[in-house]
Amino acid sequence: MARITLEDLDALGEEAAAGGGDEEEEGGGEEEDGDEEERGRLFAHWEAVASAHRVSLPRDMAGPIVQMTRHNQAREAVPYVTLSPQEEREEAAYEERRYPAGKWACVTKGEPMYEQSISMSFMKLMRYICKENSVGCYLGMTVPVLNEIHLTKEGTRLEREVVTAYYLPGEFQQNPPVPTDPEIHITERAPLRVITRVFYGVTTEETILREISLLWELLGSTDTVLQETYIVAVYENPSIPQRRNEIWFICRGE
Repeated sequence: MARITLEDLDALGEEAAAGGGDEEEEGGGEEEDGDEEERGRLFAHWEAVASAHRVSLPRDMAGPIVQMTRHNQAREAVPYVTLSPQEEREEAAYEERRYPAGKWACVTKGEPMYEQSISMSFMKLMRYICKENSVGCYLGMTVPVLNEIHLTKEGTRLEREVVTAYYLPGEFQQNPPVPTDPEIHITERAPLRVITRVFYGVTTEETILREISLLWELLGSTDTVLQETYIVAVYENPSIPQRRNEIWFICRGE
């Protein structure tokens, strides 16, 4: 199955930036041909990834994919404060952070597989980020994208419903652009204190349950965090095979 690497994205982004001049200038036809070739290559890569997640990639995703690739390096970090002491952070397997209140664009899906839910939600968010909003322009990417999950009562499986959330860039926090898609909701999320641990690779129900179990082993018995709701934080797009993720345990209270 074809996969696109981070290096591929960087290279394609550079090519796109180099070829993004005025189409009316001499050679504009060649640039248009290059753009179409780029769109085709990117779409093929993302189509393979979507297929692995058992999701069909609509043709109208070609435009948002190209835009996200061109802006790959310009990603705004969601603001937070690290609460763990410096001496503990250097060797610790996990970290405690506090995220301030903020506005997020959220989509809720309950597909048969976790990967299907997050893929379909992220495609909707990509459209919103790239153009399908009340200002009609690219809003800018922020990281991480959050996927809020819930465990069944037995704690052995994930509930189907997943909330995928994209943090609005700083310039849009006070006045968020309105989505054209009615399934996207702008939500003011309360401050959040979490315990986080990094892991790499694809995120499936199996890998998420394993990471939750590993962090519980590290923390030991505690009632300071929720035991039924967790967050999977994703820092790179779904086409990166060894992408960086974090599992977040949500602390009770503030």
